[in-house]
Amino acid sequence: MVGIILASHGEFANGIKQSSEMIFGQQPDVQAVVLMPSEGPDQFRKKLEDAIASLSNQEQVLILCDLWGGTPFNQSSAVIKGHEDTWAIVTGMNLPMIIEAYAQRLGSDDAHEIATHICKTGAEGCKTLPESLQPETEGAAPAAAAPVAQGAIPEGTVLGDGHIKYVLARVDSRLLHGQVATAWTKAVNPDRIIVVSDGVAHDDLRKSLIEQAAPPGVKANVVPIAKMIQVAKDPRFGATKAMLLFENPEDALKVIDAGADIKELNIGSMAHSLGKVVVNNAIALGKEDVETFKKLKEKGIKFDVRKVPADSKDNMDNLVAKAEAELK
Repeated sequence: MVGIILASHGEFANGIKQSSEMIFGQQPDVQAVVLMPSEGPDQFRKKLEDAIASLSNQEQVLILCDLWGGTPFNQSSAVIKGHEDTWAIVTGMNLPMIIEAYAQRLGSDDAHEIATHICKTGAEGCKTLPESLQPETEGAAPAAAAPVAQGAIPEGTVLGDGHIKYVLARVDSRLLHGQVATAWTKAVNPDRIIVVSDGVAHDDLRKSLIEQAAPPGVKANVVPIAKMIQVAKDPRFGATKAMLLFENPEDALKVIDAGADIKELNIGSMAHSLGKVVVNNAIALGKEDVETFKKLKEKGIKFDVRKVPADSKDNMDNLVAKAEAELK
């Protein structure tokens, strides 16, 4: 695995490392190296060399720096000499860039390849709202004319094998947020994210925010439970790879009861509220939740209890038993 060094002025590298691991999970072979106001170049150089020495793979090293021309970059440039064939430095470090680096090194052992890829991601992470404030890319080609609308796919059309593919079905009270839009999307590669919620489907503001939060190349839809049940049976979705997001296990059970071919539920986070007990650092269960998970288990549903792909799996049976005991 490519080793990653995050280098910055002040505590920025430590902070962005913590932020990236909140989204993508704990990461091996990632070190933050910071230049404090009281330190000089030589002290930073020593910390940088020690950090590289701590990596399990010192043949492939990627250094992400905050600023071109600053001390962290200058000392990294000095350290990279003699390793240019396998090491790389990228400046302008931001959160989308780091998360993409984590994802890319799962499939690539080439620091140069990852460096080239994450430059594009880092630039794409700079967006404005309102979108009208976004500057045009210099030298960009004129926008192509909008394609002619083809209309809805006729009812009864069969795409693929006629059965929608569920690459992930997740229970998460926060629905579509950073961990889902980045870590899980990269892990399971859906082409559509479907938020299944009666409440959100009828809340125009929340619905709009969720649709805007979809990562590039993935469409997000918010539908009520009844609509999801129709979609699950519609052969026009046979070529769709869907990630389903439920606010609670009760909504998931309704869709499964109606015939959706869901074999496994990823349990991400369930917020604490009155009448619920906390059973781990992300999940709180009430009596209705306990009964719902029992019904799901009776149906043969498997549980994958993780906030992010890098987390170790928790045991749902143990969590349900803990909640049941505390709720008596």
